[in-house]
Amino acid sequence: MLSRRNFLTAAVGVAAATGLAACAKEDDSASDSTSGGSKALVLGFSQVGSESGWRSANTDSVKEAAKTAGYTLKFSDAQQKQENQISAIRSYITQGVDVIAFSPVVVTGWDAVLKEAKAKKIPVVLTDRSVETSDESLYVTLVGSDFTDEGRRAAKILEKVLEKAGHKGAVKIAQLEGTTGAAPAIERAKGFKEVMDADHADDWKIVVSQTGDFTRAGGKQVMAAFLQSNPDIDVLFAHNDDMGIGAIQAIEAAGKKPGKDILIVTVDGVKDGFIAMSEGKINAIVECNPLLGPQLMEVVQKVKDGETVERWIKTKEGDFMQDQAKAALPTRKY
Repeated sequence: MLSRRNFLTAAVGVAAATGLAACAKEDDSASDSTSGGSKALVLGFSQVGSESGWRSANTDSVKEAAKTAGYTLKFSDAQQKQENQISAIRSYITQGVDVIAFSPVVVTGWDAVLKEAKAKKIPVVLTDRSVETSDESLYVTLVGSDFTDEGRRAAKILEKVLEKAGHKGAVKIAQLEGTTGAAPAIERAKGFKEVMDADHADDWKIVVSQTGDFTRAGGKQVMAAFLQSNPDIDVLFAHNDDMGIGAIQAIEAAGKKPGKDILIVTVDGVKDGFIAMSEGKINAIVECNPLLGPQLMEVVQKVKDGETVERWIKTKEGDFMQDQAKAALPTRKY
């Protein structure tokens, strides 16, 4: 079983692919730049989708970094469908790109297409998310965050939030999970539960947990259902800011005050999340940095040149409490 961040943070590609599934969004704006008179490195990148502000910032970072590096970029938006990503990767193999990078929709089901890439001697780098594979040689590296640690950090910062709020006694927690089967959803839940079981087995309880698919609409819909079945929830732990922001709408519609009646901890650190936190509606945010483009391009070049790279290249991130939001907001780049 593959560790989440054992892959290379993948570069952005523009799939001008005739073999791509018709429903996948393709971008053929690859720049045919050259460097030192040599042919530009060609990078095929399949993005998971555009489900959140975090993902949009991640896509922009990859595209901008590829342009700066002078790479020819082939990019495809999988619209959160694994079959679209597999089609895009097969298209990149057919086109003979130099490196393939992708952020996988889900953890499993990649062995066949990755073996096809290996057979053509095209190195594969993972970005942001990990996969599980029977053969670790099918990928080179992963560039991205430690999702399990993000879950742990969320639990630890919740301790501070509860203390600041003066909450004592039992804590009833609702959890908005990310996309079912996706690495961040699996691992953030795992890390949070590790701390909860180790340090709060007697007082914390997750009373309801369901996927909101990393979207605001999903967060709003699922949180409304949570409040119907569990109106006495104390805390919401949302696997990303967008679901948390959607949940805030449902909490307010139910006549409750987000950040007070229900304490909220989210993951990502997008600008809209910081705005909500500065308004007192989110209590703490665990950062997951989407600006992986420059780091990814460095790795892609090393991989193309046959250099050895670490199996997991982690990103630097921080945690923020509500009283830090206003000062931090002007510095948010996404």
